[in-house]
Amino acid sequence: MQSKSKSGTRYMIQLAIMASLVGAIGTSSAVFAAPTDNEAVFTAPPVSAAEAQAQESWRADMARHGAPAEGCYSASYPSILWKKATCVAAPAKYRSKVPSRSGSVFGDSTNTKSQAAGRAQTVGNGEDYVVQGPGLLSGTVGSFPTVSGVTSETGTDGSNDYTLQLNTNFNGTTSTCKSYSYCTVWQQFIYESDVSSGYVFIQYWLFSYGSSTRSGGTCPSGWNDAGADPDGIGEDCYVNSSAISAPAVAASQLANVKLSGSVVSGGNDTTVFTNGTTAYTLTTKDSKVNIAAVWNQSEFNIVGDGGGSAATFNTGSTITVKDAVTDGSTSAPTCVGPSDAGFTGETNNLTLTGSCTATGASSPYIQFTESN
Repeated sequence: MQSKSKSGTRYMIQLAIMASLVGAIGTSSAVFAAPTDNEAVFTAPPVSAAEAQAQESWRADMARHGAPAEGCYSASYPSILWKKATCVAAPAKYRSKVPSRSGSVFGDSTNTKSQAAGRAQTVGNGEDYVVQGPGLLSGTVGSFPTVSGVTSETGTDGSNDYTLQLNTNFNGTTSTCKSYSYCTVWQQFIYESDVSSGYVFIQYWLFSYGSSTRSGGTCPSGWNDAGADPDGIGEDCYVNSSAISAPAVAASQLANVKLSGSVVSGGNDTTVFTNGTTAYTLTTKDSKVNIAAVWNQSEFNIVGDGGGSAATFNTGSTITVKDAVTDGSTSAPTCVGPSDAGFTGETNNLTLTGSCTATGASSPYIQFTESN
């Protein structure tokens, strides 16, 4: 085990050579298998305080620096070099459920009634805190700075069955909607822990796509039809990106993970999942729904594994949630919600406690706590 001084020096040297080495990543033809064990649930080994801080700094850096090219990549601490990994199909069964979009003003930063009243809200299905910047977002990083009392989590399929979701707002229209006036787009950056295996991928949505009412069959080629839109005309359509395999992570280890999403208009969408001393990333073209043109809010949390399911924690669990944004500003963002805010239809059994705080920084963020 290295001392804090040696570990820090080694990390800074790697950062200094990052620019010169990135080019080699993009041109390398070698393919490395992602360093995962999909047959076991990951639990981080104990380390010293100095080493824990060095690893946290590494995770923060990797979460904000995805691979330079399309595809799947992985990296292992202390290296900051992404190595090509094999992409796999995203879980075929996974489909998120979205809360009703009628009668609610998503994107209204004045929607703070529940926060002011201090009313406890179970997290998910339209009840959550959301971060909003002064303009468009180019990226966000979700994390859990403190986790206490968590010994177990159970989902529909068993223990450690949940998703980490980093969700965009779903009230924006882009060129992907063509001329369909009611159509809006949505994008989810997802880490799925499915009992004994995990996946990192992106799910894309088109709401109210098409001009005919309840006619069906109007989704673009290659997209899945989720049925007639309940709040408008046309169909709801979704499609998954490829995925990169990752281990299932025990809920007690949430303080050691981060999930990020970033977008570049005319470029790539990237999601990065860091877990302990390993990072996994998937990069794909932004043109799928062109979310970079309309992304102005971000929701991050741990919820059920798709289909409107719940992540159920043991009694006495407390989790602090942090959602940091990149928006070209250092000003404090806005906490939106919790009533009629949030974009996922999945839930957990925690309630929002206290208020949401917004802090200006080089990466402005909001932070709040949920517990049972």
